[in-house]
Amino acid sequence: MWEQLPALVGVGVGAVGSYLATSLTERSRWRRARAERWDQKRLDTYASYANALKHQINIAQRIGAARGFQHAVDPLDPEQGLTQLAEAEARRAAEWETVLLVGDAETIAAARKWHEAVWNVELYARGLKDDPAGWEKAVGKMSRARDDFYALARRDLGISGPPPPSGNWPRVWQQQNGTN
Repeated sequence: MWEQLPALVGVGVGAVGSYLATSLTERSRWRRARAERWDQKRLDTYASYANALKHQINIAQRIGAARGFQHAVDPLDPEQGLTQLAEAEARRAAEWETVLLVGDAETIAAARKWHEAVWNVELYARGLKDDPAGWEKAVGKMSRARDDFYALARRDLGISGPPPPSGNWPRVWQQQNGTN
């Protein structure tokens, strides 16, 4: 029996080694798959939130155009638009809850700054503010907040490089409409 002991020990060590190697490989594979699922969930969440907010922005800017402000070429009657704006805000608020669940702290903070900047633009759309210079400033702040959100969301998702800047929409709008 003593002659067979080294062979039995070798089989035991081999079995334990094989089990450990398989276990570590499977654990690593599971962690990678989980990370990929969460990356996809964050991507979907950030994209859905951004789309909801962009819809809200579009409505606010169209109402603003009807009130005489720049940045939209398709004015929307304020009475009709305010109902749409409320619906868009409800959708944004629902999407926000998912951002809070899956986003990292910095991206959540940037998303909050972006929707707060949109709320400021909405004050003009709702007729609560009426100064054109303030509108320009609010739209610029909103664009910068959007850029910050996208940069941080990209970083959270591991996407290298910044997104292209949103540009200078006041100047673009003025050039397109001959109001330089």
